[in-house]
Amino acid sequence: MGAPSQRSLLIELGTEELPPKSLDDLAAAFAAGIAEGLTRRGIGADVAHAKTYCSPRRLAVLIPNVADAQPDQANERRGPALNAGLDANGQPTKALIGFAQSCGVDVAALEKLETDKGAWFVHRAQKKGQPTAALVAEILADALKTLPIPKPMRWGDHDYTFVRPAHWLVILHGADVIDAEILGLKSGRMSHGHRFHHPKPVHVANADSWLDALRGAHVLADPHERRARVRAEIEKAGLATGGIPRLSDALLDEIANLTEWPAAIACTFDREFLQVPQEALVMTMETNQKFVPVFAADAKLTGHFIGVANIESKDPAEIRKGYERVIRPRFADAKFFFDEDRKQPLAAYQDALKSVTYQQALGSVWDKCVRVAELARVIANRVGVDAGLATRAAALSKCDLVTRMVGEFPELQGVMGRYYAKESGEQPEIASALDEFYAPRFAGDSIASGKVGQVLAVAERLDTLAGIFAVGMKPSGNKDPFALRRAALGLARTLIEGNLAIDLGAQLSEALALLPDSALLAGMPTTKDAAPPAFDAGRRRAELTQEIHDFILDRLRGYYTDQGLAGEAFEAVRALAPPDLTDFDRRLRAVVEFAKLPEAQALAAANKRIGNILRQAGAAEGGEVDARLLEQGAEKELADALAGAEADTAPLAKARDYVGLLKRLAALRDPVDRYFDGVMVLVDDPAQRANRLRLLGRLRGLFLRVADISVLPSA
Repeated sequence: MGAPSQRSLLIELGTEELPPKSLDDLAAAFAAGIAEGLTRRGIGADVAHAKTYCSPRRLAVLIPNVADAQPDQANERRGPALNAGLDANGQPTKALIGFAQSCGVDVAALEKLETDKGAWFVHRAQKKGQPTAALVAEILADALKTLPIPKPMRWGDHDYTFVRPAHWLVILHGADVIDAEILGLKSGRMSHGHRFHHPKPVHVANADSWLDALRGAHVLADPHERRARVRAEIEKAGLATGGIPRLSDALLDEIANLTEWPAAIACTFDREFLQVPQEALVMTMETNQKFVPVFAADAKLTGHFIGVANIESKDPAEIRKGYERVIRPRFADAKFFFDEDRKQPLAAYQDALKSVTYQQALGSVWDKCVRVAELARVIANRVGVDAGLATRAAALSKCDLVTRMVGEFPELQGVMGRYYAKESGEQPEIASALDEFYAPRFAGDSIASGKVGQVLAVAERLDTLAGIFAVGMKPSGNKDPFALRRAALGLARTLIEGNLAIDLGAQLSEALALLPDSALLAGMPTTKDAAPPAFDAGRRRAELTQEIHDFILDRLRGYYTDQGLAGEAFEAVRALAPPDLTDFDRRLRAVVEFAKLPEAQALAAANKRIGNILRQAGAAEGGEVDARLLEQGAEKELADALAGAEADTAPLAKARDYVGLLKRLAALRDPVDRYFDGVMVLVDDPAQRANRLRLLGRLRGLFLRVADISVLPSA
């Protein structure tokens, strides 16, 4: 009996330890490259059920039901038309003879193809499909070229490179080895198990038994199985501590990608280190050592942590001692930094900020603090927050940057400011603001919870956007070194979610007014040949105000898109340019609700029609309508309905009840429809035409109290 025509294909590339943070992406790209190579070459395979495997020392893919060969391919090549292939005597012409020769056959072997557009000579042939075994080496080579490897390594005295030195290659189609050579390695069926538990080569009988063979050699090659074991091991070790291990998804991924046979070990550290802010200790454990911190039920750090070894040791006490010995000097350093930093109050670090350059044209970090403090004072007064607290928080906001602790752990900026402010006796609102104003720190993070923190967050981002745009360093393409896109979205979110009602454009103008003219001049374009344009600081500030305002709204559009709010609704509100983003938000959500009404599409179409009529007639929106010129019927009905709607919506507009306002306007659909069905607007009589344009202008102006609904989808 012959071998089956479809069998599982296994490809495993063994290496030295791969980068743990890149391993998942490398494995996914490796598997996708192999699957795409099979598909592109027409080799039948169940690529939808391909399994991606990896461990610190290997990349692998298992694809079921891979055919032994490509299918035979029918090849049809069209030659000369029938009347061009035969002469008047029915003999082959030179064109037909040449075509037959190019196909490698006699003229007699050619066939005729009849279509409704004519007849042609064709050559039909069957091209035999190549064996899969003959194509795998090429598929593997192509897949390796597509891997995301920013800095490939070279080893030995050869020219090929890879992310890490490669040491073995297994390629099995069913039970058969497919011969190939890549990166200087010849394929076989011998894999390798755990470096310590099973140092001998592992014989793999067939592709489907590979996973179990490695498991028997103390290697969990399935990353999902390995993650599950890491989590289970940590939970078991956590029970021994009596606390609650905190294992983030990122740390879980990294630990799983550092181990092939994970085993968790509960450890302890001296309780004297608990005097250090727990964020610093946790940062050291998670970032530097890949240890899992253990917390009490009240979310306070305990004196326990969990390390995950890549070996199931016969003497776990020795590994525990090693982990505890490693963590002690790091914690001791953190305690030293913390103790030294507290020998002077937080405000004493302000002088050091004067010698730290923020940006050459924008001055020192202290200069930035001064600008932010002034902005915070103004904003606080406008939104009813204690301006003294906001100004003091701004003056202290960058002091922790020059402390020893933040110098060692930059990620703790803000966090340490909060601790040191409390130690220095600052008001609780100020201490909290020094940490909170960095929020949102990442996508999905919350804004600052306290009002002082919110004011400081807005002031800080206003100065950053104004300053960096002014010096000409705005984002371009995927380059955003000052994270201005994140700053713009954080600013907008804080205003909206914090319900801080300020005129954004006016506040941007004030931020730009605090910058020296030299900063604005630094951002002006220069050319070698042409004389620089005359510099007008006022005009430049006005241009930048509009540019930054547009930049913020562009970020805001994505914010609403992520919430599932239609882009047309956003543009309908943006057309009115509400200066206050909290008002922008109310209008947008009202328009979204309005768009759900059955009258919405017809009224959107009517508003679009009205806008076109007014634009073509060169008429202004609004104006007094002369009741004497109104005709009975649809025109008088619309005028009366409009007057009633104006009266009803005035208090709603004042209260910013835009949902209620638009629902009231939805009742105008029928009189508007009847008006356009029965009334000619652009009549010959100039007085009547002008009166009708004023009526339509008032109607459109009524809707424009909320948004330009002509932008919405219309019937």
